[in-house]
Amino acid sequence: MALFTFSGGVHPDDGKEYAKHAPITEYLPKGDVVLPVGQHIGAPAKPIVSKGDHVLAGQKVAEAGGFVSANIFSSVSGTVKAVEPRITPAGTKVNAIVIENDGEFKEVEYHAKPYDSMSKEEVLGAIKEAGIVGLGGAGFPTHVKLAPKDPDAIEYIIVNGAECEPYITGDYRMMMEMPEKVIEGLNIVLDLFPKAKGIIGIEDNKKDAIAKMEALVKGDARISVASLKTKYPQGAERSLIYATTGRSINSSMLPADAGCIVDNVATIAAIKDAVKDGKPLFSRVVTVTGDAVANPGNFLVRTGTNVNELIEAAGGFKKQPEKVISGGPMMGMAMFTTDVPAVKTFSCLLAMTKDEVSANQPSNCIRCGRCVSVCPQKLMPMKLSVLADHNEIDEFEKLHGAECVECGSCSYICPAKRNLAQSMKTGRKQVLANRRKK
Repeated sequence: MALFTFSGGVHPDDGKEYAKHAPITEYLPKGDVVLPVGQHIGAPAKPIVSKGDHVLAGQKVAEAGGFVSANIFSSVSGTVKAVEPRITPAGTKVNAIVIENDGEFKEVEYHAKPYDSMSKEEVLGAIKEAGIVGLGGAGFPTHVKLAPKDPDAIEYIIVNGAECEPYITGDYRMMMEMPEKVIEGLNIVLDLFPKAKGIIGIEDNKKDAIAKMEALVKGDARISVASLKTKYPQGAERSLIYATTGRSINSSMLPADAGCIVDNVATIAAIKDAVKDGKPLFSRVVTVTGDAVANPGNFLVRTGTNVNELIEAAGGFKKQPEKVISGGPMMGMAMFTTDVPAVKTFSCLLAMTKDEVSANQPSNCIRCGRCVSVCPQKLMPMKLSVLADHNEIDEFEKLHGAECVECGSCSYICPAKRNLAQSMKTGRKQVLANRRKK
């Protein structure tokens, strides 16, 4: 059977064995929950509660601050203690709503209109109201993504089940444990775009998930399953679009420009909860893993839960880690503290006994060209990184540096251990900032 793939890429140890077989376990927070108002791309949400207010789980506590923004809901019942700046997993300080958890987890009553009587506008309204954002890590508000300029031009709804980032297994567990919910969510999105077909892309290191999904869509003319070659970054939006449709996009384009919409497995499942059940987004699956973790696992976590509680739920550290990462080892961010809340985009806590990156001292480029051979965008990272380091941003842009997808494949393969991805990321940010100014 031919596997779908893309040009370039690398093959890091996937590390899935740590948590792959651990069923999703619901974890209820013990302490206060902290809800940053910026858990998404776009304008921060605006708090609509004040200190002393009593709230229920599922109650809106902050409303979208603009078109590209998202509502935020309490994940527990309790009392608002403060609205004040708190540190996020990304290491930034963001205004946050702090709720004293009463431990009772009383929820609001959810109301959903019968789906077969809902208009497209009402479906989009339910998704917007639920505060759903991309749960693969980007955090782009889903209602915006599902409202392209020309809905009739959308030909493919692609569900990203690749989960190519090493160690993370939350999406895999969702496909294994609640595949029907994923299919139901995909059908809701397909109903918004009658001309579109659904494609569920899954890497072939998850053969059991592929088989499960194929069985569920057998005979369905609208939905197919694409077996993807296990290769990083297969799950990157541009790589996935090319692998499944043969279409290409660049930094100045949206997937919709190529007739595609891409959503992560967890996002699609959240759409089903919002539209069919009227339930807003205030929980997600988080993988706690790594060789420093005593009992790696996958947890259904309520937003705002302190990450230290999740570490404790996974048995704590069997050995003090040298590095702790929010996300995976390729695109995640090193954390200087774990005293932070699990937000909508927090997919994984990775704790490693050895910090292999810091142990490697970069040396001069040996011009081997390996970074070029693995770049999924066919760029020249060794050249672009130097331009970025010397702040030669105009030249960086001329050599298409903005096309970098920040996957880290170049740094991974570099025998000189140069910080290519970090430099490329810095240069790309500068290019995009300059474009916004213009």
